[in-house]
Amino acid sequence: MSDGHGRTPETPPGWSAEQPPPYSAPQASPWTAPGSPTQTPYGQPYEPQGEAPQPPPYGPPGPQPPYPQPGHPQSGHPQPGYPQPGHQQPGYQQPGYQQGGYQQPGYGYMPPPALRPGIIPLRPLGLGDILDGTIKLIRSNPKAVLGLSAVAALLGAVPLAVGQAVMLGSMGDILDDPQAASAGLDSFYGLVAQYSGMFVSYAIQFVVVTVLTGVLTRILGRAVFGGNITAAEAWHLSKGRLPALFGVVGLMAAMMVVPLIVLALVVVALAMNVSSSEGVGLTIGVMGLFVLLFIPYYLFITTRFAFAAPAVVLEGRGPIDAMRRSWHLVTGDFWRVLGILLLTSLLVGLVSGVLSVPFSFGGTLIGMLGGGSPGSAVVAAVFIAAGATLSSMFAYPFQAGVSGLLYADRRMRGEAFDLVLQTAAIEQQRQGWVHASADDLWHPSNSARS
Repeated sequence: MSDGHGRTPETPPGWSAEQPPPYSAPQASPWTAPGSPTQTPYGQPYEPQGEAPQPPPYGPPGPQPPYPQPGHPQSGHPQPGYPQPGHQQPGYQQPGYQQGGYQQPGYGYMPPPALRPGIIPLRPLGLGDILDGTIKLIRSNPKAVLGLSAVAALLGAVPLAVGQAVMLGSMGDILDDPQAASAGLDSFYGLVAQYSGMFVSYAIQFVVVTVLTGVLTRILGRAVFGGNITAAEAWHLSKGRLPALFGVVGLMAAMMVVPLIVLALVVVALAMNVSSSEGVGLTIGVMGLFVLLFIPYYLFITTRFAFAAPAVVLEGRGPIDAMRRSWHLVTGDFWRVLGILLLTSLLVGLVSGVLSVPFSFGGTLIGMLGGGSPGSAVVAAVFIAAGATLSSMFAYPFQAGVSGLLYADRRMRGEAFDLVLQTAAIEQQRQGWVHASADDLWHPSNSARS
């Protein structure tokens, strides 16, 4: 019931239904300024009953009338000074976006992702980028990469497998007649049978691995831009660089052989000038010292000239110039390059062992228990060759890929070569295909500081 003075408050139980209106100040206007409470005649703040009116989702804070105000989305009347939904004022940027990058809450400014048309992002590479790019190199062109690697591995594995099968057949004879079998193994023909396959295999590997490195490097140079290349085309583009590539491999092999020759001369001199009782201990000491010195020497040489092969194939340099180029690229980042190469060798060794051990174990068992029969020797040779082929088929492209991507990384870090690759990749994407002229971008004249 209302008498014009406002809403009648609830009547307590037992009271008469007709009560005089309560004495209070007039009802506060909804337009009262925020923060100024309504006063009663006795100076006490007036506290209205029930919940306070909630402001609408748009507009200034404070009590609002029930009808839409100008500028409210439902009113249809724009209000000056209030941006409308979907309106973008000059200089305004959407939350979370900055020109050239992204601003994520709690993470700060994050640069935009690098352009990645092929197997690697076109920026300085980390270890994960190098390993991932090497795997993508194999997966992006498996026919050319794995096919060529399988042929090279098989050519090197067959002579080694035949030599090991012959040796295992002779070891089987030791179980029957140890004295006669050991005498046969110590003879000249026995030594030739044991080690001829190994030497032939190493000679073949020297040739085929060198050729394979050149061809795989050419495939990698095109895969950086996302292009595929057939094995025949890669061979056609790489065969002209093989003499220089053999020159690099020959120079590095000479660097490794010379210390061994010096060691052999020292051991012979000790054997001739020192008595037998003293010579054994001195020889062992000299050989131990040589090993301790040769290991760091080997690591130093292989790291310093790790980029000589890519420089020959991709930049068209000669052997001496390519080795000088590799030395220059490694300078300033020697330990990082050495660490990545050592890690790669460890990974390749583990995976190759897993692939080859079952076949090698089976071939060894068959060769020893076959009693030297031709059938068991053939089966043992097949098993050993299969294991060596599988392990090398993985090892060759992986090592070549890591070396090639490390070479690209060092050029991007030292010569701003990533800017050249990015510009070329954008043009390739605009055209919609990777042109063969992309191979010329690896020439040092395209680097910012060559």
